[in-house]
Amino acid sequence: MALYAELHRHLGGSVVPRVLWRYFERHSSELISRFADYSEFEDFYTRPRNTLDEYLELHTLVESVQTVETLPYFIYRLLRGAYIFENLAYLELRYTPYLRTPEHLSQSDRIDKMAEIVQVVGKASHLPEYPIVTSQILCMHTRLPYEVNKAIIDLAAQNKQYVCGVDVAGGDSYYADRLQEWISLYDYARSQGVNTTGHLFETTAGCYPQLLPYLMRIGHGIQIPLLYPELLNDLARRGQCLEVCPTTYLKTGTLQDIRQLKIVFDRCFDAGVDIAICTDNAGLHNVRLPWEYENLLTYDIINFQQLQACQDAAFRHAFAWPYRQRPASLLNGLLKLESPKVLALSENN
Repeated sequence: MALYAELHRHLGGSVVPRVLWRYFERHSSELISRFADYSEFEDFYTRPRNTLDEYLELHTLVESVQTVETLPYFIYRLLRGAYIFENLAYLELRYTPYLRTPEHLSQSDRIDKMAEIVQVVGKASHLPEYPIVTSQILCMHTRLPYEVNKAIIDLAAQNKQYVCGVDVAGGDSYYADRLQEWISLYDYARSQGVNTTGHLFETTAGCYPQLLPYLMRIGHGIQIPLLYPELLNDLARRGQCLEVCPTTYLKTGTLQDIRQLKIVFDRCFDAGVDIAICTDNAGLHNVRLPWEYENLLTYDIINFQQLQACQDAAFRHAFAWPYRQRPASLLNGLLKLESPKVLALSENN
């Protein structure tokens, strides 16, 4: 059995439509009162949007119900599906902890509450019945002030048993007005020994090469091989990895046809830039990671050898994977250790 690593999955967008519908039915029926039935809700929740901004509005629907009390409910169902249906051995969950704190509190009180959110997510993510190596990426946000975003970095630095890195979310078209601020925040994160990734070069409005040197991985990054292939050699030299989420670009209107990704993969492979294939928002898309793999193969965007290279890259660039090898190599080693015993048993019989 193949085991996979998922490096780019948002906690808010990870809730599959059926689980979210059932939660709303039991606890917040007013949020779904405008839908006649589940199928109408599922269509609304998973249909493509015209822009990334329109798409991101859906996150607020889930963020409003992911609280200290409810997060274990959502995470349990997330991990159960990831283990049973996706064969995940490793999962990084990313989210903005500030947006899971009570809105009526002051900014300083909400900052103080973030630590509790991280602990709840961390403890809920360790389930003996679904043994997946998990860690959190805490997202700064374009809608949040500097003080809150800096506090998110400090929280990541103070909770490395649960947190493996930081990101920035909220739409990459909003970076320009605060670009020096984002550079200083990422520089600060690196100075604190915090791993970094960031939503960058996802859309044509989010192309800021000034930020690239501060990132260890690049969230999406597809506009680099599409529009700025001259940057690929620098990415390869720095050992950076793109977190490519194929279905996202169709759901956000960034690409019109998934086959446009062939250029992305071809140019990255030619330049020696690693790609990890991810889902981004598996619930919003109603997809799972193996489906992303199969879709890329079906449309001849990559071949099986390239798929395996991407799967290897995901484990190699995983911030919190505790082993030097991916699970397949570990299992092969175990099988080699067992083979003399198997041979002895067959001879005795």
